[in-house]
Amino acid sequence: MKNTTRALFSAYVSQIALINGVAAGDADKHFAVAPAVEQKLEERMKQSSEFLRAINIVGVDPQEGDKVGIGVTRTMASRTNTAAGNKRMPTNPADSGDLGRYRCEKTDFDYAFKYSLLDAWSHRPEFQQLMTNAIRQQEGRDHVMIGWNGTSVAVATDRGANPLLQDVNKGWLYKIRTFAPERHLQDGKLTVYDTGANNPAIKAIYVADGTLFNAAENNAVTAEADYANLDALVHDAVELMAEWHRDDTDIVAIIGRDLLHDKFQNVINAAGDNAMQMEARDRILTLPKMVGGKRAIVVPFFPPNAVLITKLSNLSLYLQNGSRRRMLKEEPELDQVANYESVNVAYVVEDYEACAFVENIVMGKAPARVVD
Repeated sequence: MKNTTRALFSAYVSQIALINGVAAGDADKHFAVAPAVEQKLEERMKQSSEFLRAINIVGVDPQEGDKVGIGVTRTMASRTNTAAGNKRMPTNPADSGDLGRYRCEKTDFDYAFKYSLLDAWSHRPEFQQLMTNAIRQQEGRDHVMIGWNGTSVAVATDRGANPLLQDVNKGWLYKIRTFAPERHLQDGKLTVYDTGANNPAIKAIYVADGTLFNAAENNAVTAEADYANLDALVHDAVELMAEWHRDDTDIVAIIGRDLLHDKFQNVINAAGDNAMQMEARDRILTLPKMVGGKRAIVVPFFPPNAVLITKLSNLSLYLQNGSRRRMLKEEPELDQVANYESVNVAYVVEDYEACAFVENIVMGKAPARVVD
């Protein structure tokens, strides 16, 4: 590390110690991040991602407990015949007693900067900000990746075997599959069977491009696809939601990028080259996309062959207050500076009735089906 870098880094470490209320020079010991600093770090992480800004990031005190229940999860209007001696019985409209407990799991966000990288940054006047922003942005990306792909809480995670952080925590999609199977669609009517074995093959929901599907032959044996197009699938999937949620104006369809590409690529390819058709094609590329009457959005790390229909406010990230721990340590034997940091985190679906999740979507004609 250059002497100029050393001075900047020492100032950075001293500042970390100062704002967290630990003795100067003690930032290389394990310490609890001060509450005000914890809030600022989480806000910076939230602001690094448009998606994280749209969902709930909630601070909770217990490591485990009942869900906070952002918003309301049921209707409220009623009437009671009090003249007959019946008592009015108000209940919590944000009740989340549907298996709806959370547990914040300890999650490490450790990182190291090589001396050479710090030297490369040392000429920048915003040296400290560069270090902080780079880390909070990646922490936010990791939260999103776990939220979509997490399926387990391993004692020791394996990044090589789980490149999408599947073993770090249980994410939103896992919880819908597990706790709300009635809101989850993963297989269509056209499952292909092995000849002579009558064993179902890989589950799939086949979606045609509008030219392969024959509605008159829509039965389990002869139909060419489960749905004529992606709009039909999304329109039908909305029915998996509780009735009183289906027409909410803030419901969106979070859709795999590959599916959205396939849907609009067909439309773009079909457009001609005269001025009117070119203008229409440009509008398709620039205007907000709609699928099945719902606004379609693409979020990083979402499964490429899936659709989640819900309100963004229905998804939450719980961070246990006071659980963030940190230690800065220079490791000259590795030519690097390491930051050891952890926080307790839970991924929460506030109301399972306000979502519908469809996966294993295949764009194209179903293969021939053999039935013994």
